Amino acid sequence: MKKYVYLDYAAATPIDPIIRDFYVKQLEKYGNSSSLHKIGREAAKELEKSRRAIAEVLNSRPEEIIFTGSGTESNNLAILGVARANKNKGRHLITTQIEHKSVSDVFEHLGKEGFKITYIGVNNSGLVNPGDIAKSIRRDTTLISVICASNEIGTIQPISKIGEVIKKKRKETGAPAFFHTDACQASGFLPLDANKLNVDLMTINSSKIYGPKGAACLYIKRGIELEPVLYGGDHERGLRPGTVNVPAISAFAEALKIADFRKTGESKQLLKLRNYLIGELLKIPGASINGDIKNRLPNNINVSFKGIAGEMLVLLLDKNGVGVSIGSACTANETGPSHVLKAIGATKNDNIRITMGRWTTKEEIVRATPIIIDCVQKLWRLDQNPN
Repeated sequence: MKKYVYLDYAAATPIDPIIRDFYVKQLEKYGNSSSLHKIGREAAKELEKSRRAIAEVLNSRPEEIIFTGSGTESNNLAILGVARANKNKGRHLITTQIEHKSVSDVFEHLGKEGFKITYIGVNNSGLVNPGDIAKSIRRDTTLISVICASNEIGTIQPISKIGEVIKKKRKETGAPAFFHTDACQASGFLPLDANKLNVDLMTINSSKIYGPKGAACLYIKRGIELEPVLYGGDHERGLRPGTVNVPAISAFAEALKIADFRKTGESKQLLKLRNYLIGELLKIPGASINGDIKNRLPNNINVSFKGIAGEMLVLLLDKNGVGVSIGSACTANETGPSHVLKAIGATKNDNIRITMGRWTTKEEIVRATPIIIDCVQKLWRLDQNPN
């Protein structure tokens, strides 16, 4: 029996064997990093070592790194924390129509709290126009959040340029206009220098870069005030209470260092595989690629097949040994096209998302290609002859 071909790296990356071995050793450091005794101090030392390592990749100060348990938690802390802490300065917030659910749902919640939300549209490739954001900034704008690279369609946003126009408008209007980006999908492929990106807050997640689940961080530029989302302790500068998961955080820091070192080579390899597979899939009648074909993560393919139900195709491919998705794991239970696909003009749920990673091989892609084509054709025949 042939090995299952996993092509859903955007949902979760397998843990790197090097990181797994490192993680197992770190589990022996069981101390609570808040304890004053020797075992606690050893854990605290390891925690701060990890903080420095991540800060180095982000070109930031160690004290600007706050550890959390997931990308979703980091996004919640960034958005709720800034909005609530600065509501006396303004209650206007800006985001886009293509954010991850852990961002879009938070803004929706803040709307119910009385905040005014401006949703920026995108073009049919999923790109945000920095000028549209600039036009939307008001004197009472306290936060702007734009995803760095789409988890669904892979489109990479001009984050540095957006940050530049925000800085300019901040001077013109006097608005706080803090800038947050969710860089969870981008962190394995793109530079993460917070200064060059012109961001004030940035989310990164371990489980997207071959590290263990249960660890993430939020970069918070010095001087920005946040209100905690959780209460119960003064851990992580009082912003994230609870016993810190030092082993997972240590492994996360190691995974980020490896990802940062390998990103250029891996991106080139994945780009070759992606372009090959796109070329083969576009030979299928009615196939089309969703998202920007150039400004795109090198591992991402979001493809629609006219007349095919994406969910049925995912299930059939799974039965035939190929694992893909219809989009974000956080929207898997929704019916119809996702909010991201709707934002670029899609009206039907006829897409699948294929995402490759560190251990995807050419042999796997060559093997998966005819399986995908065959499954599409089977569903077409079934649709034409339902009985």
